Amino acid sequence: MQSDEQHALLRHARDAIAARLGKRPLPAAPVHGALARPCGAFVTLRLDGRLRGCVGFVDPGQPLGQAVGVCAADAATRDPRFPPLPVTALQDVILEISVLSPLTVIDDPALIEVGRHGLAVGHGARRGLMLPQVPIEWGWDRETFLSQTCAKAGLAPDAWRSGATVYVFEAVVFDEAG
Repeated sequence: MQSDEQHALLRHARDAIAARLGKRPLPAAPVHGALARPCGAFVTLRLDGRLRGCVGFVDPGQPLGQAVGVCAADAATRDPRFPPLPVTALQDVILEISVLSPLTVIDDPALIEVGRHGLAVGHGARRGLMLPQVPIEWGWDRETFLSQTCAKAGLAPDAWRSGATVYVFEAVVFDEAG
């Protein structure tokens, strides 16, 4: 993904949040180049260095530009872990976008590379996902990463050893800070 496309996505994400907070329709998404291709994406908001919201789509059901706008607006207002972002805090929020590769089933957990791979774990109706940057931020090793992803799915921490399906993916990650 080219840097001009990354900048366009970051601008669009910020504009989408401003629109949602102002109770206006989301702006039209950029739809040129890679931004027109259906792709999974997550938008993470950080305020004072702390997580303030993170919402995304794994399935590439819409063009990347459109997905990022919806994810950004939802991360600011619909992440169930946080109250809606106050309009006054928008200027202080740092946006991070993760553009996901397709998920691939992995049968050998030893092949998971912490920092390179994100994980999704599923069993029955339960699903959990962690982006590749999460285990780095928390200092987790591979086994802890797997266990924490299972826990996020509402599964036993060792469900990855028996019964749960483990998926890996990679992500292009970029933010406003750098």
